[in-house]
Amino acid sequence: MQQDQLGRPIRDLRISLTDRCNLRCTYCMPKTIFGPDYVFLKKDQWLRFSELDSLVACFVRLGVRKIRLTGGEPLLRPGLTKYIEGLQQFSEIEDIALTTNGLRLAERIPELCAAGLSRVTVSLDALDAQLNGEINGRGISSKPVLAGIDAALNAGLPVKVNMVVERGVNEDQILPMARYFKDLGVCLRFIEFMDVGNHNGWNLERVVSGQQILERLQAVFELKPVDTSSNLAVAKRYAYADGSAEVGLITSVTQPFCGGCTRARISADGKLYTCLFANTGMDLKPLMRVDDFDAERLYGQLAKIWGQRKDQYSELRSRQTSSTKKVEMSYIGG
Repeated sequence: MQQDQLGRPIRDLRISLTDRCNLRCTYCMPKTIFGPDYVFLKKDQWLRFSELDSLVACFVRLGVRKIRLTGGEPLLRPGLTKYIEGLQQFSEIEDIALTTNGLRLAERIPELCAAGLSRVTVSLDALDAQLNGEINGRGISSKPVLAGIDAALNAGLPVKVNMVVERGVNEDQILPMARYFKDLGVCLRFIEFMDVGNHNGWNLERVVSGQQILERLQAVFELKPVDTSSNLAVAKRYAYADGSAEVGLITSVTQPFCGGCTRARISADGKLYTCLFANTGMDLKPLMRVDDFDAERLYGQLAKIWGQRKDQYSELRSRQTSSTKKVEMSYIGG
């Protein structure tokens, strides 16, 4: 298994299948920027599924055991379920997950399950219908998302829900969300508001810390720590005392976990990023769209890039400005 000089093994590969989305949420694709005139990538600028297969084969050799399909909105990518079926050829892959905003999830659940999807993560930042519509930029309530979650659970597909908590926006939804998903037995993960991309207006004052979120939860629920190590897992995990469900806290702002990061990311336009907050990535298309494509050369380049990575953006955030231009979330997912 390939490791860099900080000792971080590569295990997780995040693949963004498209830069397009059917929402314009304030967190990653605000409609003031990504409006009707915004020019998205042409489809031939996306990596082809055959090219992604070549990349996955290389990353499996490097130690990857988990694949997460993201976007934009991955359910908008034509041929998605056939691609998931094709990933079954990699016997080393233990987990194939999909991160979605959930709008089209209910209608797609049967084919996703049949294709071999392992689990789904749904982004939802509020139960309140009006507030959710304001956050997603399209006036769409939480109902279709909740219907998609129900459809997944009824089909036996494991579900996690991600909620980005932003001060002055949706912190009053922490407890309603916790109660709702506790009753469903679904893991709800609270994410500190991060300075991803370049347009979400981030500043530290708008961050509700993981500790503050935990204190709100503990005032109402009895929680027991399951795994609170920031270096062994992305989320600090707590279980409800009655065993009904878990909650997670993703604290990349107040308690960074760069030293334990095992994730590589392929953007929608075919660039390799070794950090969610990176400003540059290696364009892989020139290595792949050539007549003399060499899989061993590709493998060697990927191994070299991973072996030389020194990403510590979240750990350095307090000592550097966060104004450096970063890759857009619409290209890289999460």
